[in-house]
Amino acid sequence: MNVATTVIPNEVNVTPIPHSQDVAVVIGRFQGFHLGHAELLRIALQKAPQVLVILGSSFHARTVRNPFTWQERAAMIKANLSADEIERIQFIPVRDYYDDQRWAQAVQNEVMRHVPQAKDICLVGHFKDASSYYLRRFPHWHLLETENHSNFDATAVRRVMFEAENIDISLSVLESMLSLETRQYLKAWCQLPAYAALVTEYKGLQAYKAAWSTAPYAPIFCTVDSVVKTNQHVLLIQRGGFPGKGLWALPGGFLDPHERLQRAAIRELREETKLALLDSTLEASLVDVKVFDHPDRSQRGRTITHAFFFDLNLDHFPEIEADDDAAAAKWMPIAELNAMEDQFFDDHFHILDQFLKLTA
Repeated sequence: MNVATTVIPNEVNVTPIPHSQDVAVVIGRFQGFHLGHAELLRIALQKAPQVLVILGSSFHARTVRNPFTWQERAAMIKANLSADEIERIQFIPVRDYYDDQRWAQAVQNEVMRHVPQAKDICLVGHFKDASSYYLRRFPHWHLLETENHSNFDATAVRRVMFEAENIDISLSVLESMLSLETRQYLKAWCQLPAYAALVTEYKGLQAYKAAWSTAPYAPIFCTVDSVVKTNQHVLLIQRGGFPGKGLWALPGGFLDPHERLQRAAIRELREETKLALLDSTLEASLVDVKVFDHPDRSQRGRTITHAFFFDLNLDHFPEIEADDDAAAAKWMPIAELNAMEDQFFDDHFHILDQFLKLTA
């Protein structure tokens, strides 16, 4: 692997200069925190006396793309800062809504909640690639566009971590990309049980993508999912295998070549839960259908799902039994779903949120 040769000091040392803004905002996933991120933070600390770090993709289950919790990312960043700098920074976790407008509004709401008196806000960032378009979603803030240090790549950091045979040697390869403090943090983090599980998940994903690597075009997968509600409960399955083993999910799966979407949803629902209802009963209880097509919603590749919302309006729970690749099937109280957000596969919490207004 080629690694960066650009050098930025390992510490976020800030030369005191007059601040030109009330508050500086830095937005990122920081999975993990490399020297390009450190440079953004250094500039933000120069621009304003108070800095808000928006930690995106928070409250997820751990994945290969988002292995660190928001608390772990905050700790990783703090390891690179002095005590005085830590006093000037607030870390704000924000979930992915897979809805750009809703996400941008949530970020603005959080910023104003933390600094309600701020009149001059500076957004510090750089346009790395097409994914950086979110920086244009805050036109009422002053955008300070910084140099794009393209040699620093968090994806490459994660790849080295998950392919490591010896974590000490692998982290030393990243010396020009990560500070000593970050490397030390990552070495300790790799001792957690979550690391071994993610390595297994990473290898599975690599094998899955390799199977499609000879296709003439990047594959686009079509899936179906079912939200089945009754008596203030929803029907969930616990995944029995890769990917997302042990996570909660909606019953669903891939569309067969000669199958209509609604028929596929009912078939997958029955295969995974053995739901004891006639097809006609399900068809009569269909309330809504939504398409979920965010490019990053699935780690397996571009996957577009059609979610069918069935509201049974029964005063009892139809019999269910886990089958196919489901390890368990359960009628889950809707009131408990918010507390389970970090236990859901892919964007399934957000699919439920769209129909049930969980975070409204």
